[in-house]
Amino acid sequence: MTLLAALQRRPDAPRRRMPPATLIGSGLVLLTVLACVVMPDLLAPHPPDAVAPDAALLPPGHGHLLGTDELGRDLLSRIIHGSRLSVLVGAAATLLALVAGTLVGLVAGLFDGAVDAVLMRFVDIMLAFPALLLALGAIAVLGSSPTRLAIAVGVSNIATFARLVRGDVLRVRTRPYVMAATVSGVRPAGLLLRHVLPNIGGPALSLAVLGFGVAMLESSSLSFLGFGPRPPAADWGMLAAAGRANLAEAWWLSTFPGVAVAITVLATTALGRAAQDRLAVQ
Repeated sequence: MTLLAALQRRPDAPRRRMPPATLIGSGLVLLTVLACVVMPDLLAPHPPDAVAPDAALLPPGHGHLLGTDELGRDLLSRIIHGSRLSVLVGAAATLLALVAGTLVGLVAGLFDGAVDAVLMRFVDIMLAFPALLLALGAIAVLGSSPTRLAIAVGVSNIATFARLVRGDVLRVRTRPYVMAATVSGVRPAGLLLRHVLPNIGGPALSLAVLGFGVAMLESSSLSFLGFGPRPPAADWGMLAAAGRANLAEAWWLSTFPGVAVAITVLATTALGRAAQDRLAVQ
């Protein structure tokens, strides 16, 4: 079944109610996108870099919903503005992993013999190491910046997409219409575009939704370790790391950025699972 057919629902098919977790996840993801791309200044109650020494380390409340940091900056405003880097790095890393992993999986699945064996051995080596460890190695080679952080996280997740796409390509290759097209002399490019890609796009895209949450978690973890953006720029991982110095008397500085990461990852996971379930049913 092609991706287009999977996304279309027959008029006479029963309408399925969307699970509450999916509705909540969709709303949270939409709110995060609005916060990071569309209108962070409208959502933030204060300027994110406005210093107020007399309001330093205020607990949640007192005119600051999530409290303030050691310089008196509003934490909620910094989390809202920091979502831009967190989301953009996660999205860029997921796009890199999706494109590169799909290309590797397509080549490995379409070509038998040595090409498939060599590519899959590299994929197996990458899968033998935790993705965060691979990202740390890439950061050590590339250096530290938001762009290089996205590249490092994306490279560390290529193997997951490559393995999925290769398996789907091998499955699609055995379909009668693909074999008939091959026998009739359809060129590899036409076979790829007309018959293979439409049938493997759904699983790859649903994995990309799940991978976005994983990429955000990895990038925030690397930022927490000091491999993310440099001040005054900030993302959620950096905000959580900055609060460690005052954790005893100001627990909110690290807690709320961590909660923002957790909620976003859970929301994208719910959307990814819902996409997988929909494809599985159809």
